[in-house]
Amino acid sequence: MRRRDVRGARLGILIAWLAALAALGAVVATQLKVGTDLRSFMPAPTTPDQKLLMDQVGEGPGSRLLLVAIDGGDDVTKATLSRGLAATLRKDPAFTQVVNGDFDLGMLDTRLMPYRFLLSPTLDTQVLDENYLADQLQQRLEDLSSPAATLLKGLLPRDPTLETLKLAERWTPTRSPEVREGVWFSSRDEALLLAQTRGAGFDPGAQDEAIGRLRAAFAALPGSAGSHLTISGPGYFTVVVNAQTRDQADWIGRISTIGFIVLMLAAYRSVSSLLLGALPVATGALAGIAVMTLCFAEVHGITLAFGFTLLGVAQEYPIRLLSHRRAGESAVASVKGLWPLLLTAIASACIAYLAFYASGVGGLKQLAVFTITGLLAAGFTTRYALPYLLPERARDVADTPGLARFRGWLDGLPRPRWLPIPVAAAAVAMLAFAPGPFWQNDLSALTPLPRDLLMTDARLRGELGAPDVRYLLVVQAPTADGVLAASAKLEARLREQVAAKTLDGFELPSIYLPDLATQRARQAKLPDRATLDAALDGALDGMPFRKDLFAPFVDDVQAARSAPLLTPDMFARAPLGQRLAAMLVPRGDHWVGLSALSGVHDAAAIAATVVSAGADARLLDLKDASESLVAEYRTRILHALLAATLLLLVTITLALRSVRRAWHVLAPMTLATFLVLAVERMAGIPISLFHLVALILAAGLGLHYALFFERDTGDPAEQRRTLHATVVCVISALLVFGMLAWSSIPVLRAIGLTVSLGVAFHFCLSILMAPHARQDRLH
Repeated sequence: MRRRDVRGARLGILIAWLAALAALGAVVATQLKVGTDLRSFMPAPTTPDQKLLMDQVGEGPGSRLLLVAIDGGDDVTKATLSRGLAATLRKDPAFTQVVNGDFDLGMLDTRLMPYRFLLSPTLDTQVLDENYLADQLQQRLEDLSSPAATLLKGLLPRDPTLETLKLAERWTPTRSPEVREGVWFSSRDEALLLAQTRGAGFDPGAQDEAIGRLRAAFAALPGSAGSHLTISGPGYFTVVVNAQTRDQADWIGRISTIGFIVLMLAAYRSVSSLLLGALPVATGALAGIAVMTLCFAEVHGITLAFGFTLLGVAQEYPIRLLSHRRAGESAVASVKGLWPLLLTAIASACIAYLAFYASGVGGLKQLAVFTITGLLAAGFTTRYALPYLLPERARDVADTPGLARFRGWLDGLPRPRWLPIPVAAAAVAMLAFAPGPFWQNDLSALTPLPRDLLMTDARLRGELGAPDVRYLLVVQAPTADGVLAASAKLEARLREQVAAKTLDGFELPSIYLPDLATQRARQAKLPDRATLDAALDGALDGMPFRKDLFAPFVDDVQAARSAPLLTPDMFARAPLGQRLAAMLVPRGDHWVGLSALSGVHDAAAIAATVVSAGADARLLDLKDASESLVAEYRTRILHALLAATLLLLVTITLALRSVRRAWHVLAPMTLATFLVLAVERMAGIPISLFHLVALILAAGLGLHYALFFERDTGDPAEQRRTLHATVVCVISALLVFGMLAWSSIPVLRAIGLTVSLGVAFHFCLSILMAPHARQDRLH
């Protein structure tokens, strides 16, 4: 009867636990919103340059530019495909601009057509008088006998001076590829195209959707089956990196999960122990995600990926309970003896992960909330729920074949008290004489992209004259019009730099929209209807054109004479409005103009020219800004780690009630951490932010090893149980992180290698520096 009651109670607890997991799962399913903007894992910028860097990383024109090449077939086929693809993408809301060398009448909204006289620089040097009109009409006669006649016939009545075409040329990149069959071609006979996405460059979801639409549009074109499409650019790289990381994480996760299952079955020879032992970890994961959804409007996908990795510490809690059970002892009794030390381990790990929250970085704050909540949930369910579900009888792992011999071998190793001194000296020496820079400040070095993709991007960027992603010209003024006026001052100076070969091309806000004073001056030069009619009569004398053919032209001139001057808000109606909006942005009480440069050959000369132009402008090196941001970020994390270390020291000392015992726990962890740094530096690996994250994780794992090895029970069997639990924890950690160390993704490889080395060093030093390590031989 009693056994039946116990089984009923266990079933009730299991059902209640599974119901709680289902409730947490429902909260996660209904409330979780996953974000993809990688800037969530970057620190809050503190300087104006850093703020501009963060904006440009995700929203800047260069970050949203896709470089497209079409290969296969003859030139006519490729040109036809290029025109067809451009026409489709120009109608797609996912793209704000598409340029392929083909004249696009849609670059200026039909409603803004009269403004072409205010936008074009023609009136700066010309007057719409009889002589000028006669010259233009004579040129149109000659054009009508050329291959461009089809295009001109529709344009001629409204725009005989071809201001629209002049604007299209002005708005085309300064350095453009060769034009064949009306579109751009590369030196390798590929048809080229530039497409700017509406979605941010660091938004993998938006970029993936835009690239998918681009591919679908190309595949739908007649004759596309025999051609090949090549895509490059920051947005494309974001999608590639995201897919590579997800794929590698998936197969690493599958292999490590299978390995963990095999390990648990081999260690405990019980399927029920395996399944029940997974419940605390599952509880921790769901509780962590649920709390994140309540604390944050959006949870980043990387937070989830890293969080599950960091939560791997929690799998040690049920492992400790399973390994430390004595034969004939209930799990409830076992966990009571373990709980003080287990609670210390949980608290210590949570303190270490508080460093993430103190960093002030959105993604890391989410990571801290996820991990700390998960560790607490997994730890407390291991204490207060799991013991009541485990079978009454369990095999004593202290009797595992070979374990006593292994323990004896370990105890036979020499353990001089001065061991920390040579270990510390070796670590310092390796750190001092390690090759290369200590810190990795260049985030681009962490890219997992194959070299051929980077080479293709560099080639296409050179062919297309696409903006340089490193340099940015920044213009500031109290108003948007002030920025446009300053931008106009810079234009002539930058053209001199292009002529001097220090710069291949540039883009300025004033190229798209002149300042109000310039527009007003051009508007004043437009003749009234009577004057224009007289000039047109004289120009048409002897010409085969009828005067009434140009009535739309006369109407546009009159409309332009009385139209309100064009502002950025009004220009937003044009297809290029989004382009200008990205280049002309408000910043608090002032406005900033952001101008992309291409082919920067002498940054110092360009910077000097910008300063001498008399405008509030400067050349911003985004690489320098990013490195300073990374350095500040690292300093902030190191300060948080120092604070966490001091708090950890106090916590361990109070928990163990002894400075000497705290030394035996913290010394192996500290020495192992420095050894990992030293070995990686000797291998020529600069330390990145991801290495720091991995060091914290490894230290959390190592702290568990040292805590349990430091515990002196005076019982050889209990010491073997401790060794068994630790070995299972070490192998399970190496299964996951050892796989990551072989990854081709630099970030995953950095984490995997660091944690694997950390686990090995922590395990060895925890045993060698444990004060009771020899006692097995005395019993």
